[in-house]
Amino acid sequence: MANLNDPALRSWIDIPPTSDFPIQNLPFGVFETDERGPHLGVAIGEYVLDLYAVAQFGFFSDLDLGPKMPKVFRRRSLNQFIALGRPAWRAVRQRVSELLRHDNPALSSSLEVMRECLVRQSEARMLRPIKPQNYTDFYSSIEHATNVGMMFRDPANALLPNWRHIPIGYHGRASSIVVSGTNIRRPNGQRKAPDVAAPTFGPSQQLDFELEMAFVVGKGTELGATVPLTEAEDHIFGLMLFNDWSARDIQSWEYVPLGPFLGKSFGSSVSPWVVTLDALEPFRVAGPGQEPEPLPYLAQSNPHNFDIKLEVAIQPENGEETVVSRSNFGLMYWSMAQQLTHQSSNGCNLEVGDVYASGTISGATPDSLGSMLELAWKGTRPVPLADGSERKFLLDGDTVTMRGYCERDGLRIGFGEVTGTVLPANSL
Repeated sequence: MANLNDPALRSWIDIPPTSDFPIQNLPFGVFETDERGPHLGVAIGEYVLDLYAVAQFGFFSDLDLGPKMPKVFRRRSLNQFIALGRPAWRAVRQRVSELLRHDNPALSSSLEVMRECLVRQSEARMLRPIKPQNYTDFYSSIEHATNVGMMFRDPANALLPNWRHIPIGYHGRASSIVVSGTNIRRPNGQRKAPDVAAPTFGPSQQLDFELEMAFVVGKGTELGATVPLTEAEDHIFGLMLFNDWSARDIQSWEYVPLGPFLGKSFGSSVSPWVVTLDALEPFRVAGPGQEPEPLPYLAQSNPHNFDIKLEVAIQPENGEETVVSRSNFGLMYWSMAQQLTHQSSNGCNLEVGDVYASGTISGATPDSLGSMLELAWKGTRPVPLADGSERKFLLDGDTVTMRGYCERDGLRIGFGEVTGTVLPANSL
């Protein structure tokens, strides 16, 4: 069996070297067109491979995918496919790789088959790839946590006293997770300026983005069960780009120890493609050193971080975009494995399709900060844009786009992008 991550693999589809979706990637998503769908698909170059069509032509008939095949590929989310388990994901990805290789004519030799199985991404409408029942957002970048602590707490003791001991998180609103390209309405809420006695109600004046990654649970657990750290990645299907939109003025006024509420729950955006852990295997890296050493249940010896290069761009209405931040997922202090193990350590059950976001990913340099709160330092250092304007926070009409990819030894594995445009608040 060929190594699916081999940089030497080539497809009969022409794929430019800068593409996020070479044959070594093969991320999963859900799409529809005017003529078909919703169907599950795999990204390959500038195309989507329609998995339902592939199944209809019998290319998966010898795989052990259970009685739900081929209908499992005709769904509005990946959830039922993910629930088939890791052997099924790997078998499908393996077969897709075989069908797309330059020396395999099984699919490419028939014009009819190609027309049914391949859809240009430009002609496909991407849907939210998963249907999460639950959503947890973590706070796992030590640079971000330190910056927030310096702005809102004691600069000399910026980190919360438990921060180096525990992956801090809160339970967010799963229903407001939307796919890339969905507009985000500026939220209303209570805000209180520091120089006034009482709060006011109205549109947020400090709308922000948060540069994050998110992983999708691929294997559930029963209530009361726990997941040892050595088994945590067995429960992860793959990763997506994630923008956790935030209303800082609403958030700072309503903040309680239970975590954010209306300042966060109005919208979070995910990229349409889920990149599997298998595809990311060549890009494992060790995360930052952890001091003090975590408690034994969180102690990790193997690399559980991934070298994913990230960027954020802001494009004003009728203007050109400006890249305002470049960061890296490998900088995260707490790994995904530690996050998942900690989440389940009290017996909380995991469900297939659950979303776990990393928290804002910030680096140590001014150009690697993952939010406007940090980039403009609470509004005191406006960020210049290419059109000559400045931003302390986001304005109506601004489009925020996040991109991410891994690159090593001539192999590039990308996530595409997650984008959203800010619309004016509704009146109330």
